[in-house]
Amino acid sequence: MANKSVFASRKGRLLPKATATNAHGAPAYAYSDAHALAQVAVTGTFGGMFYQSPAEELEYILDVAEAVDPRYLAQAAIYARKAGHMKDMPAVLLAILARRDPVLFRAAFGRVVDNGKMLRTFVQVIRSGQTGRKSLGSAPKAMVQNWLNSASDRAMLQANIGNDPSLADVIRMVHPKPVSAEREALFAWIVGRPCDVALLPKAVQDWIAFKATRKGQVPDVPFQMLMQLDLTQKQWARIARKGSWQMVRQSLNTFHRHGVFGVAKNVDHVAALLRDPEAIAKARAFPYQLMVAAQNVTPDMPRAIVDALHDAMEIAVQNVPQVPGQVVVCPDVSGSMTWPVTGYRVGATSVVRHVDVAALVAAAFQRVNRGCQVLPFDFKVRDVRLEPRDTILTNAERLARMAGGGTNCSAPLKWLNDRGRSPDLVVFVSDNQSWVDARAGGQGTAMMSEWEAIKRRNPKAKLVCIDIAPYGTTQAQTRADVLNVGGFSDAVFEQIAAFAEGRTGPEHWVGEIEKIDV
Repeated sequence: MANKSVFASRKGRLLPKATATNAHGAPAYAYSDAHALAQVAVTGTFGGMFYQSPAEELEYILDVAEAVDPRYLAQAAIYARKAGHMKDMPAVLLAILARRDPVLFRAAFGRVVDNGKMLRTFVQVIRSGQTGRKSLGSAPKAMVQNWLNSASDRAMLQANIGNDPSLADVIRMVHPKPVSAEREALFAWIVGRPCDVALLPKAVQDWIAFKATRKGQVPDVPFQMLMQLDLTQKQWARIARKGSWQMVRQSLNTFHRHGVFGVAKNVDHVAALLRDPEAIAKARAFPYQLMVAAQNVTPDMPRAIVDALHDAMEIAVQNVPQVPGQVVVCPDVSGSMTWPVTGYRVGATSVVRHVDVAALVAAAFQRVNRGCQVLPFDFKVRDVRLEPRDTILTNAERLARMAGGGTNCSAPLKWLNDRGRSPDLVVFVSDNQSWVDARAGGQGTAMMSEWEAIKRRNPKAKLVCIDIAPYGTTQAQTRADVLNVGGFSDAVFEQIAAFAEGRTGPEHWVGEIEKIDV
């Protein structure tokens, strides 16, 4: 007889063998090239991460971007910007595409570079030389010149805010030929050359006059241009009443400090704007941005404003799927999840951590799916009591306060198995860097082993793993009952809904990107 310690029978189907190791050196599953690019496209931020430096992240992105077809690279860049609402990553993918396929680059440019900040980021990336070229080249230069001549006056003023490079730097770099005398004057004003003020946009003329006298109506220019001026309380109030949703959200403490909320009608206006569904949708806001605002408002902020932020959060996550049957959500609250979602970046580090995002997703699922069970985990499942009647922000903050400990992605599934539970949908929100449950021999991960046990009790059960960090591996291999999806925009909820309802398969996420017309 053969050695039973080697050839012992195994219950259930064989586990898929691990194909990679994660950042902690533990067994994991590698993504396909297309999935790897999609995942990093909606999570990569080029900041210092728990397991990865910015330079290592860039090297990984360059590798996966070279491994896919140029058309898919163009599609991923567009998806990252339009669906993932990413900032730096789409510009990097576009810069790589400019070298690989100038025709597809031209087709994708306008859908990625949709404002002046994206234009300046794209130029910065190209000029860095990190994507394979230091000069803009003919196609990128032509597209930048076209943007400068076709952008609205308002877009040009928005683009003129910020440095490294500034819009003036970009203009000097590409030497656009003005399409009109008015645009020639605007170019000259931006770069600091003499110009005919009468040919400048009216908003600029108004700003110049207002800056000199501080009298009259507050000019209709970007908020940042007004921040440098010494304004009265009434002028600040006019700015608040005319501001966009995103600008107002970011400036609540500024308005409060300048007395805007000392007037009831101003409080009512801002509160109504913050909870306006159309304004929230138009702003393409991440739900976690509302968490930032709520966490950072001054303690004496009017209650109506704080309540409006809570209401806005309920609206921002309204497309969280309602799933028939038992739903379990497992937010990772381990130590590696305490890193900022942007990574550490000098002068630009977000106060929001990966654990905050995980907690927010869990709280949102519980709000929509009232029977939902939340199992936060690090070394093991942590004990927490969430009140379904509390707001999403309140429950998310309660979960996020638990952060710390090692990562054990199999712990929630083992907890369910130990109790004989048979959920219909299990959703993980994690960076996937499980190591506490690492097993030798390459026979698969502990998470997949525990998932198989659940499947034996409920063959129709589905597992969704939301990956929110750009590390490139998963603990649960993609297959008919396992969906791996990346990012933390509302597009993730749409993918989960389709998968949970059986309308799509596990490759749907990549398939949706491949449908983008370029």
